[in-house]
Amino acid sequence: MSDNTDAGLTSAESETHYGLPNAWFVCADEAPDEEFYQTPRMVAHIDEATLMALTEFYRSFIPAQSDVLDLMSSWISHLPDDLPLGRVAGSGMNADELAANAQLTEWSVQNLNEQPTLSYASASFDRVLIVVSIQYLRRPIDVLLSVYNSMREGAEIAIAMSHRLFPTKAIAAFQSLSAEDRVNLVRYYLEKAGFQEIEQIDCSPANADPLWIVTGKK
Repeated sequence: MSDNTDAGLTSAESETHYGLPNAWFVCADEAPDEEFYQTPRMVAHIDEATLMALTEFYRSFIPAQSDVLDLMSSWISHLPDDLPLGRVAGSGMNADELAANAQLTEWSVQNLNEQPTLSYASASFDRVLIVVSIQYLRRPIDVLLSVYNSMREGAEIAIAMSHRLFPTKAIAAFQSLSAEDRVNLVRYYLEKAGFQEIEQIDCSPANADPLWIVTGKK
């Protein structure tokens, strides 16, 4: 991230969230997330070519027979259909969307902004996925600390990002920082949660929505 941590923000708050300005983690719509997500959205939030690039990334990122957690999941998890997996757990905000996701073996509804602690047992997963949703977490490091606990030793996480968002629900940082600084912010989240070997990968296809992926290892 750039040295100017207040770039693009008008708040003068001095309190911080894990060393980051609290003002970065506010959003325009402070109503409970359940209200915003109560209507299912069976749509793609990024271009088809970008989703295909994500699925291709998963082919090399996810070993066969892995137990996978798709966090902030929806009606499809973009996993390769021909990749044999073990448990595929989905956690999201809309029950209808999750029930429609044929790639999940189980699912649950959880508002991570209200309850950032996951219900999964320690050392449950080999891979954790977050797709174009990290921008909606108001307590992202608390969530990722719980994610870390749910992962086995050597397990990896992949956080995929693009440039689209719901403007009323995305936190201020993702609406004011540059693309580079948003990626660096997610790297910071992972570092604070204890992840190692953090890398960023640009998987953006030509003439489509960008796809930036940040990975980390337990």
